[in-house]
Amino acid sequence: MAALSSRTLLRILKLMELYRRRLLRTLLPLFPKASARKLLLLVLFIFVFWVVFMASKDHTEFLFHFNNPITLRRWHIFKGFFPPEGLQNASTSSSAEAELMVLEILEKLNQQIPPRPFTDLSTTTSAKESTVTIFNPRDTYSVGDQLDVLLLAKDYSGRRKEYGGDFLRARIFSPALKAGASGKVTDFNNGTYLVSFTLFWEGPVSLSILLMHPSEGVSALWRARNQGYDRIIFTGQFLNGTAPVFTKCGLTLNTNAEQCQYLDARDHEAFYCLKPPHVPCEALTHMKTNNNNVSYLSLQEQFLFRRVNMAVEMVKSLSITVLPGNNRNETKKKKCQIGMKTPFPSGYTFQGRWISTFCEQKEFSNINDINNCLTRKLIYLMGDSTLRQWVYYLSNVVKTLTFFDHHGTGMFKTHVLLDVKRHILVQWKKHGHPFVTKKLFSVKDDNYIPREIDQVAGDSRTAIVITLGQHFRPFPINIFIRRAINIRKAIERLFLRSPETKVIIKTENIREVNENAEIFSDFHGNIQNLILRNIFRDLNVGIIDAWDMTIAYHCEDVHPSTSVIESQVAMFLNYIC
Repeated sequence: MAALSSRTLLRILKLMELYRRRLLRTLLPLFPKASARKLLLLVLFIFVFWVVFMASKDHTEFLFHFNNPITLRRWHIFKGFFPPEGLQNASTSSSAEAELMVLEILEKLNQQIPPRPFTDLSTTTSAKESTVTIFNPRDTYSVGDQLDVLLLAKDYSGRRKEYGGDFLRARIFSPALKAGASGKVTDFNNGTYLVSFTLFWEGPVSLSILLMHPSEGVSALWRARNQGYDRIIFTGQFLNGTAPVFTKCGLTLNTNAEQCQYLDARDHEAFYCLKPPHVPCEALTHMKTNNNNVSYLSLQEQFLFRRVNMAVEMVKSLSITVLPGNNRNETKKKKCQIGMKTPFPSGYTFQGRWISTFCEQKEFSNINDINNCLTRKLIYLMGDSTLRQWVYYLSNVVKTLTFFDHHGTGMFKTHVLLDVKRHILVQWKKHGHPFVTKKLFSVKDDNYIPREIDQVAGDSRTAIVITLGQHFRPFPINIFIRRAINIRKAIERLFLRSPETKVIIKTENIREVNENAEIFSDFHGNIQNLILRNIFRDLNVGIIDAWDMTIAYHCEDVHPSTSVIESQVAMFLNYIC
């Protein structure tokens, strides 16, 4: 067997270096003595040397060893990075590349979210003690101007914070005008933040800056998220004849009992169930979940996530009046189309309507315009229930679209809207595991989004909309990263056979602020939003910025209001027509 090429060997060395850094971060605190640390470093050096030797010696032999995970039952250090057991015979070249991408993104995130241990709430950022002032204030402000605000973070004793990392949410708004827009936060990593707003409309404008979580809480959430898979309990229903049999399932199961393995070897996606006695694995029909009473936060850290300590207003009655602007220098925007880069903020609300900042929107204000746009279109919606809302909205607005009975049960069945006369099809299917809901749902028509994309032939009248995120928040971030990478690869395959197909990514939205922040905090959603944008940044896709929209609308609901859904669908119609 030929030896590995120098390029491949370099990629392997880079991969091993990422592993080494993560191992040292995890293991060094366990070895406080210098002698023990030296011994640990020596062992790691020997291990890396062995890997390089095996790689240069024999390609097949190396990959066999590399794809067999090292198991440390107590710490499970490698569990999130190596392919699950049962996937070891998969195509190794693409999987190794994907795992390297996962590790590279994880490494960048770990650098951006360093550990911030604390011993007392008083040392964390206080919204009350922190100061917010207008930076370089003007006598007057006009539409189109930028308003900069300087935020100085202080702890509960009034001492200035010496590091950044606080999770902030900024917004300007005018209730009487039904207007709102997001602000951009720049973190200088020394306790100071610059919050910038673009003034999009005239009249009185109020400011809001919320301290969602102090940097210490952000650090705790990040560490806890990547520590375990058991915050959610999956229960699978098998059918033994007509009698249901329930058993434990999950993305990983720590047990020596016989398991059913549901594996996608190509994309390294895996799901497991304890095998019921005398029932075949193929008899799994339904699934449901419950929140588990488990936490990886210390009691001290949990205090940070009481409702009173989250989403606390930092601005004290700060508002300005905006005068009409000079539009002579305003450049005409191009029509909204696939592939456009979306800035932040990507738009604002005015009189309850979403107005894009980067492209010219056509108003689909009457049913004829919507029907003309949708005629002869095949539209595939793939994702969670925030995208299923589009189906309900369209059925209410376009009366000729009627539901086709897909013979499923419950709200998570495949939804199909048809207009036979105009040859319109709109289909929603939920994404594959993990899917979090207490309601029983069928898994028989389940598929991961990459596999669904592979089944679409594609043409100029076909559109695919994808969203995922809310159901991934309770699990280690590598699950989300890997899924996003696999979706990107599927889109690339789609574009090879049909570059005319239109693909739109809808980012996830903000949601309620509640005391189950370890599982559902918007911090997790924000990180996933950044990851998604990074992975899809150079693909010819459209972006519907649901995150930005729901902040502007001040809609803190996991299922946004009708006005938000209407704005999302309007952007979609602009992209495809």
